[in-house]
Amino acid sequence: MLRGAGAALIGLPLLEEMMLSTAAAAGDAQVPIRAFNVFFGLGIPAPLQTEGFDGVLEPLKPLSDKLLIMRNVDQVRCDESGINAHFDGASGAFTATPPDGEAKAGGASIDQVIRKSCHPNGMPPEMVPTLIGGTFFRRSRVSRYVHSYNQDGTVAATIQERPRELFDRVFGMVQGAGASSDARQERLRRSVLDSVVEQYRFYSGSRSPLGAASRGRVADHLERIREFEQRAYEMKELGPNDPPLPPRSDLAHGGQADPGGEGIDMQIDDLVNEWRLMADLYALAIELDRARFGSLTFLAAGERLRVTGDYKYDGKLVYTFDDATQLNKSGSGGCSHEWWHRFNPKKNNEQLRAHAHMKMQEVAYFLKRLDSTTEANGKSILENSCITISTESGDGRHADVKRELSGVFHAITAANGRFKTGSILDVGREGIDVYNTMLETFNTNQRLGPNDRDYNRVDGILA
Repeated sequence: MLRGAGAALIGLPLLEEMMLSTAAAAGDAQVPIRAFNVFFGLGIPAPLQTEGFDGVLEPLKPLSDKLLIMRNVDQVRCDESGINAHFDGASGAFTATPPDGEAKAGGASIDQVIRKSCHPNGMPPEMVPTLIGGTFFRRSRVSRYVHSYNQDGTVAATIQERPRELFDRVFGMVQGAGASSDARQERLRRSVLDSVVEQYRFYSGSRSPLGAASRGRVADHLERIREFEQRAYEMKELGPNDPPLPPRSDLAHGGQADPGGEGIDMQIDDLVNEWRLMADLYALAIELDRARFGSLTFLAAGERLRVTGDYKYDGKLVYTFDDATQLNKSGSGGCSHEWWHRFNPKKNNEQLRAHAHMKMQEVAYFLKRLDSTTEANGKSILENSCITISTESGDGRHADVKRELSGVFHAITAANGRFKTGSILDVGREGIDVYNTMLETFNTNQRLGPNDRDYNRVDGILA
């Protein structure tokens, strides 16, 4: 009954009354299998990875016991001569296969192999089969920004790059609002929550059959979704007790985001605010069990942005971005992308370090959101999920494709006890072996890559 109380539209948090027994509360409860791919653009040069949490990986340190950081993972088999190493590396992330043209990967991604194995007859109807979202601006070639693929290499779902679109994808458009030539105005006239608000008031009120703790969670839950909806939409009709809305994002999307491949100007605060709303909505979809598989992208492969503004971490100023001025160039030549091309292991690489540190802080922001929710087995969603974090390039020497696709940064979560966490591991193996070892723990009976390639298990990642 509780799962049906509006849950098909907006979901419910985990309540004590949903547990089947006291044994479940004690830690024997089953949690769903989930697999998500988290991608960040441009990578971390391998020499910087050796600094551990003392360098650009510092923002991941608070989560160090819940992550396995993997160094020396190679994707060189994904190189397609004459194309583009950024594109090749991005295609190989989570698939370990080279691209198949400009709009397809060479095969399935980790999340989709697990999804098809666990749900061969499809996902429950109230769930989003595959959720793909991201904040990105470089648009040429799909696998620069999409990181979830079917067996034949086609994208597993349409990517949502605007927070409003992600909200609608997860929670659905309001039914029965009537046809309108101006769909946006019709959408603004009625909140998606209005269709279930009476049910929620009942379950959080004095007549509710729920216990006090669950009533409080339901009330908090409704307020939180309302907040996210208001952040995602420019809601005009607010009640007297509704909080003020933040300004609507004016970031470029679609073709305007990548004019001729020359890059766009970007204030760091605008970039971070849009990403964090996207990350909040994506995390909420997972918390409400609306999504169990998919991918999330923070900046595309070969991203071209001319970033400006103060970058802070832990309340302290780390660096002041001003890419075009510091590079003394305009257009694509003035984008942060160029710091990666200028990487020199014998120099300090101050600008690259600041950008890479910022990317890790934003990846950590999403991971911390998932670590804040405890499930029936006593572990957080982060600990229970199979989350693979990766990027497109490694060694950093862009003049040599084979070097660029070696030493690609990877990190994984425990996946409910399947993988070892709490350390930094020098793997020294190919991505295809790491990925197939991960799939083996889910009993998928399917491997990535060609059937005639020998399978080399990477025992060091296993719990």
